[in-house]
Amino acid sequence: MTLEPKTFGLRERKRLATRRAIQLAALDLVSDRGLDKVTVDEISRIADVSPRTFFNYFASKEIALVGDAPELPPEELLLGYINAGRQSSIFAGIAALLAPATDGVAEDPELMQRRREVLKKYPQLFAMRMTAMRHFEDQLRDVVARRLTLDDPGIAADPDALASKATLVTLVAFGAMRHAWTCWADTDGVVGLGERLKDSFDQLGRILTPVDAA
Repeated sequence: MTLEPKTFGLRERKRLATRRAIQLAALDLVSDRGLDKVTVDEISRIADVSPRTFFNYFASKEIALVGDAPELPPEELLLGYINAGRQSSIFAGIAALLAPATDGVAEDPELMQRRREVLKKYPQLFAMRMTAMRHFEDQLRDVVARRLTLDDPGIAADPDALASKATLVTLVAFGAMRHAWTCWADTDGVVGLGERLKDSFDQLGRILTPVDAA
């Protein structure tokens, strides 16, 4: 699988712009005035939307501050990775599975930086973000376990071994994802996040090649 740039239609661009306006308004107000002193009505006014529109996008001001939970692509795309076979490294293709998590921020380092600053101030918001990421991690681990079971049916007979190996692969993949995000943020998004993901996983593949060949 490869990482392809997305082209959004006018309706989707408007939707993304509204989401961004709401999130920026929430982050700016909380940075200036504090979490407890900001209301949804105020966020909506600054974002130039109605409170009803706000709730069409976010269930609460906290969720607007934390941002969207990452999601894996649809099942048909997951199957391309799961059925790739042992001739392909277990890490090959994971970058494409993680790419949806970059949607909405891949061209928006400003939003990400403001969110990071707010999350540092409020541990409860940081905990919400970590809970969302842990759920995403669990989803990816399940996909990796499905791939491992097809690559080596014998491992399915040992659930503990399967869970351990799937967890290890997932944590290594998340390390590569974190590397990509860090490189992207450090360069103010000059290179797209999707390209950074591909580069980080390419580096990971080169590092692991001697081990695979041994």
